[in-house]
Amino acid sequence: MTAVDLSHLSAPSEKRLALRVTKDALRHVKAGHPWIYGDSITKGAPESEHEAASGDLAVIFDDDRKFRAIGLWDPDSPIRVKVLHQGKPRNIDRTFFAERVAAALDHRLPLIGDDSTTGHRLINGENDLLPGFIVDRYNATLVIKLYSTAWFAHLQTMLDVLLGIDLFAVDRVVLRLSRNVADHHTYGLRDGQTLVGEAPDDDVVFAENGLLFGADVIRGQKTGHFFDQRDNRLAVQHEATGDVLDVFSSTGGFSVYAAAGGANSVMSVDNNQPSLDAARRNIERNGLDELTKYSSICDDAFEVMADFARDGRRFDVVVIDPPSFAQKQADIDSALHAYRRLTQRGLALVTDGGLFVQASCSSRISNDEFFGAIHDTAHQARVSLVQQRRTGHALDHPIGFAHGGYLKALFARVQR
Repeated sequence: MTAVDLSHLSAPSEKRLALRVTKDALRHVKAGHPWIYGDSITKGAPESEHEAASGDLAVIFDDDRKFRAIGLWDPDSPIRVKVLHQGKPRNIDRTFFAERVAAALDHRLPLIGDDSTTGHRLINGENDLLPGFIVDRYNATLVIKLYSTAWFAHLQTMLDVLLGIDLFAVDRVVLRLSRNVADHHTYGLRDGQTLVGEAPDDDVVFAENGLLFGADVIRGQKTGHFFDQRDNRLAVQHEATGDVLDVFSSTGGFSVYAAAGGANSVMSVDNNQPSLDAARRNIERNGLDELTKYSSICDDAFEVMADFARDGRRFDVVVIDPPSFAQKQADIDSALHAYRRLTQRGLALVTDGGLFVQASCSSRISNDEFFGAIHDTAHQARVSLVQQRRTGHALDHPIGFAHGGYLKALFARVQR
């Protein structure tokens, strides 16, 4: 396999940063929290960026000079240290990273051994004790996404470990960079660059619960597909009937499952035309366009639902899966307001006895706040929601710390 030469990447310094942090930060580290913010560092932080490079190892000591944790130094982020290990001293080397990857794979063996699902998340960053490092599998293609510049210094090591996986074939590795990483020094690497193998000239096709999907691993959102909703999509397939509305459909995950479940018609709504084009391709590659009437609308979801309500449109299943509305703490109130608006407009479109599904991927919105907002809005609209289930994370998206949980969804029947 062809591979990009990464020898120009700066190796981490052999010298470790010795840091002390506030008692509160130390308490969180002991509890397994993977982040140390810059304003929590009380002693030992370099006064200028040139004194320590991104990716150098930082050791956290307590006031008695006892080892507490070790992590990656990241001067480009408010989260100054990404904690890799806490407790007893440990060398951070290839063996360490190989053990972390092996543990992540072991957790996902039920998925890896299922030939009907060849696409899933292999490494879930902080939740797999590798903060800021994501790996998604698309059949024989791996996509690495970096959320911290600290990983450039360890990229070759991680690449070697991933190429050593023997549970499935790896023919290609693609690099994706988060926006905050791409805005800093990337050592000549770019978002969407193929590191190993031949660059894909089309969507990478993979299987999910026996259905085929294509992912644009070079330019697509996140890494090309949203694996976290896989179980919820399957639940929709089992209950799909009549006319289905998929709001914030992205590349049509819920739409494809609904069509596969026997829906008479499926409509996808999203404000991104390339995503809707991908959704139609996914419908067609499963032969569902011959069984289900499929259509899409590229427009603002709030406005589309309002128009449908004015026109008296009704659907037997309405799925609302919006992007995160709360990127920061200050967004919580506006996010809850947005969820209430979506609930109000979505409920108005569900037939009596129909299925209503609403999800949130905002970690700053608690389960109680989210589900409470939905039920309060339904009560104000004089609609009874007969709850079927509340769901959370799929197997390949484990929750490893308090802020690691974000996904939640409500399945309920509507009674007027």
